Amino acid sequence: MGVREHKIEIEVVYALPENQIMRRISVPPGTTARQAVELSAIIDLFPEIDLAHNKLGIFGRLVQHGTILCEGDRVEIYRPLMVDPKESRRRRAKEFKSIRKAET
Repeated sequence: MGVREHKIEIEVVYALPENQIMRRISVPPGTTARQAVELSAIIDLFPEIDLAHNKLGIFGRLVQHGTILCEGDRVEIYRPLMVDPKESRRRRAKEFKSIRKAET
């Protein structure tokens, strides 16, 4: 009888504004975040994912693609920001000033 190889259970998730996909997979110990994304086959469903550009996280914390996973980790594939957060804040502040000025 063969010895069964130990595996760890992890999740890989990718979210779009209108859709989210989560894959629960078993991987060998020592699997990296990048390898988990590749093994999950989420890339096949969303061709816009480019691991040369998309960042990865585990439970909301940014990690390197080579980070070794632990039992129960949730690997998150982050989409690129469409607007620079600083620019977005500046734009909202300018709009707020315009509204306040119009009210006076």
